[in-house]
Amino acid sequence: MKRALPVLVLTVAGLIPVWRYAPPQQASSSPDGAVAAPTPSAPAPPSSSSSPSSSSSPAAAAVVAGPTVATEKGDVQVEVTFEGERIASVRMLRQPNHPQTTNAVPVLIEETLEAQSADIDSVTGATVTSEGYKESLQAALDARGA
Repeated sequence: MKRALPVLVLTVAGLIPVWRYAPPQQASSSPDGAVAAPTPSAPAPPSSSSSPSSSSSPAAAAVVAGPTVATEKGDVQVEVTFEGERIASVRMLRQPNHPQTTNAVPVLIEETLEAQSADIDSVTGATVTSEGYKESLQAALDARGA
């Protein structure tokens, strides 16, 4: 009886992470696809926000979506907003539904804005997503001609 209680407690403690584990679902890509639908409305905010600043900005502003890159964790797709030749912002249109990816995205975007290119480091723990991000980003930059 002295061994039974610790064995039972340790067994339950070992099984809790197994019970809580939720594998990534492909259905999560569908809502991300819905996020891609507002892309036509994305050009509207730059034109409305750039109207007060100057009339030369709308001609120089461009939004380019990179291709969807299939990774083993899920699809990755970025959208890059350019102001002139400068990368003004980056937005994830599709990303894997995974905690490490969620934590990595802000780091990837920040590094992209600092480097102004796709030549950035991968985020530790989200290497697969980082590589997909960089591939989609580079394709968007190539499409723009940057």
